Amino acid sequence: MSYELAIGDRTYSSWSLRGWLMFEAFGIPVRVRRARLYSDEVPRLLADFAPARLVPAMRTPEGIAVGETLAIAETLAERHPEAGMWPADPAARAFARWLSAEMHAGFAALRDHCTMHLGKSYTDCAPPPAVLADVARIEALWAEARQRFGAGGPWLFGAYSIADAMYAPVAGRIATYNLPVGAGAAAYVAAHLADPAFRRWRAMGLAENFEQPVYRRDYPERPWPGPAPRPADRAEGPSENVACPYSGDPVTHYLRMDGRVWGFCNAFCRDKTLHDPEAWPAFMAMVGAAALLSTVPPAPAR
Repeated sequence: MSYELAIGDRTYSSWSLRGWLMFEAFGIPVRVRRARLYSDEVPRLLADFAPARLVPAMRTPEGIAVGETLAIAETLAERHPEAGMWPADPAARAFARWLSAEMHAGFAALRDHCTMHLGKSYTDCAPPPAVLADVARIEALWAEARQRFGAGGPWLFGAYSIADAMYAPVAGRIATYNLPVGAGAAAYVAAHLADPAFRRWRAMGLAENFEQPVYRRDYPERPWPGPAPRPADRAEGPSENVACPYSGDPVTHYLRMDGRVWGFCNAFCRDKTLHDPEAWPAFMAMVGAAALLSTVPPAPAR
């Protein structure tokens, strides 16, 4: 058996993103099970994770249910010490736990006014003073972590840690609502937007193509500020490949990229790839292998 993770809508569920990143970013295999927020799908799904009442919730391979994101984080870090989910340095680890706990319990004004919506970006959301105060506090925490412990890489403590997973949806909120931040915070937000795991999550949300009306806002829109995806569109077969790059199953759905047609085993596999092809290593490896094969000269005649 493997881990199981219950999540909500990828475009909107910030806590689900945090829980998923704790598996994806550290290479821990997991079976994901999703339910629509604000529907009876959620209690039906969570019946298998009792007594959890909110997403995300986890079941270990032994069948132990774990709710609440920080509890999931600590359980995984304890069970997978080789993954380095917390910083190795004791002082850095203590501060990373502090930042994660403050995120878990705080910033209510930001979370209320700027609900997560990874499908949109706005030019201005007219943030009230309480939101700006939350953003200022977050910037101060990020700056302290980066100054003291972040020299080894782009993340809060150099290498990616649980603290970065906890703040990934905050980076998404800053990007969605164009919240005013300084250069240091903007660089940290850009690191999240460029992170392949974050891009895969966002692409899957776009592929789900489901709107939750409660998250709708009438602010003026702008393009998503993250890396521009490589252009691709839906296509008709046949494709150059006969097996899906993810499942290995026969292909039934197709996309075109750079004038070449590629196949997938279902609409979701195709559409998550279509929304950000370069975020998917298995797909890009297939494309690269095919390109390399096409450049190999034929063997000389004998």
